[in-house]
Amino acid sequence: MYLTPEVKKDIFKEFGKSEFDTGCIEGQIALFTFRIKHLTQHVKENHTDLNTNRSLVRLVGKRKKLLNYLKRTDIERYRAVVKKLGLRK
Repeated sequence: MYLTPEVKKDIFKEFGKSEFDTGCIEGQIALFTFRIKHLTQHVKENHTDLNTNRSLVRLVGKRKKLLNYLKRTDIERYRAVVKKLGLRK
């Protein structure tokens, strides 16, 4: 499996306040980005997998909503997350 508990802890430790703070917006965005990258690679290899494609689109929408919320509430945190993750937004 690509997303083990250790990988999640590392993501939340790097982007959140601690590895146990799973509700942090930056951590959630980083986790969604990790999953989006994995699913994008899967969809490139398996063109006919429509369920995964739909899941990918839903994840992108969730990440966009969180990014928009972060942009509205704290623009500095938003810029830091976008820069750290290498997003084009």
